[in-house]
Amino acid sequence: MKSKWSSGIPPRGFTWVFRGRLAVSERPGGSTMQHRRVRRDEELLWLKNQGFNRLISILPSFGSTETSRELGLAVVHYPLRLEPQRPTLVACFEDLDQSARAGLVTLLHGDDVSDRLLGVVAGYLVWGGRAEPPVAIALVERLARRSLGPEGREVVSTVTEGL
Repeated sequence: MKSKWSSGIPPRGFTWVFRGRLAVSERPGGSTMQHRRVRRDEELLWLKNQGFNRLISILPSFGSTETSRELGLAVVHYPLRLEPQRPTLVACFEDLDQSARAGLVTLLHGDDVSDRLLGVVAGYLVWGGRAEPPVAIALVERLARRSLGPEGREVVSTVTEGL
């Protein structure tokens, strides 16, 4: 008999944005101060068992990716530092779009499910023409069950500057 942990555990804050295509969560293994290798491995195993093919990180710096790659998960890093950089955001959005068109299941993550991460999701909705900024923000707030703060709204604003 297999243990209940043999199929892994979901990452904290896991939420589907587009069911079966795009989800967000905290970084597998936890945030910087709480990162645990065993937990990371269990969460990566769960993601693989749920059909995920791709991990996209927006962390300013992103460490080891060996375990992810061993499980067949492609890992991509779009570092968002203190101020959102439009070229980095656009590259991330293009990657998300190409992944969706290719039928890949993608996890977008930050250190936690922060305003910045939720702002990237709202920005992606705006960039892709799926929603106007106020509607995108409202949709993400409903999805996250909380208000989007100034940092998330700044990401959306950065996206709309070039539209």
